[in-house]
Amino acid sequence: MTTPLLQMALAALLSGVLAVALTPLVKRLAVRFGVVRAPRARDVHDEPTPLWGGLAMYAAFVLTVLLLIDLLTGQSPMVLNRGPQHPILGILLGGTIIALAGLLDDKYDLSPLKQTGALLLGGLLAALLGVRVEGVTNPLVPSLPGGAYNPDSYQPLEWWVSYPLTLLWVFLVAKTFDFLDGLDGLAAGVCAIASTTIGLLAASRGDTSVALMAGALGGACVGFLRHNYPVSGKRASIFMGTAGGQFLGFLLAALSIVGGFKIPAAVSVAIPLLVLGVPVFDGLFVIGKRIWKGEAPATADRTSHIHHRLLGRGLTAVQTVWVVYTLTATCCGAALLAWHFLR
Repeated sequence: MTTPLLQMALAALLSGVLAVALTPLVKRLAVRFGVVRAPRARDVHDEPTPLWGGLAMYAAFVLTVLLLIDLLTGQSPMVLNRGPQHPILGILLGGTIIALAGLLDDKYDLSPLKQTGALLLGGLLAALLGVRVEGVTNPLVPSLPGGAYNPDSYQPLEWWVSYPLTLLWVFLVAKTFDFLDGLDGLAAGVCAIASTTIGLLAASRGDTSVALMAGALGGACVGFLRHNYPVSGKRASIFMGTAGGQFLGFLLAALSIVGGFKIPAAVSVAIPLLVLGVPVFDGLFVIGKRIWKGEAPATADRTSHIHHRLLGRGLTAVQTVWVVYTLTATCCGAALLAWHFLR
């Protein structure tokens, strides 16, 4: 039996290869159906670019999970007779709903209400199958002698708190991560860093299924970057679109729930917030700023987000992307250190 870390690496490799191979096919599909983003006032690109790149990452992730997770971990996502707790299936089905809604939004520009409905439906389905915040650790409860974790610090949540809290977290991460998709290679790179961190945390606890899924997500993002990251002055040849941004955000939210909030440690709440700190706090800052100015929270612009502000300070697009990568890696490194020293 392979170790969780090796399973994670194998999943990342397979998913990455699939994403590299599938993205050109998806690009032709997007062009055929006219799903091409023309430059808008708030955009930084200056030529029409195909969307639906998220479809390639979705397919790479799902195929990898279906092919490997039963083989390597013995946890088949297709078996329903193990009781109501079946988070792998919940993640796959919830992610499918959100990816499909994203494809439709990229094509038809769905209203914010319909987008919200799809996110909440996907989150609810995942929650019903076990992907939910079932409790939190109270850091104020003293540890056992020797600094050992005190089980009495864990506070279970009633269903009427657990479900709304889960849906709020899924919606928040998915939307704020979608907001981050404003520069070539930005969102996919941030997701690769965050998902790798979640996978490392899961592998250190022997949680093979979460480590494998996190590896598959990270690999899909890196494979997509082959076509989305600017190289030698060439711009991205395809964008992930809503289908990618919200799907990746949903997966990060779901994996952080099953791999972060459920960690038996005093830092169980802080770890997901650190790992996803850059997109979440950037999104909250922008939404709060817009509300303060009397604007709708979903109002789009090209000045508010972190990458806009860095561009405004004179950084190039590539420099801006790497600054955000570095911030994300720093937050994720802090999460790993907190888990190592404070668990």
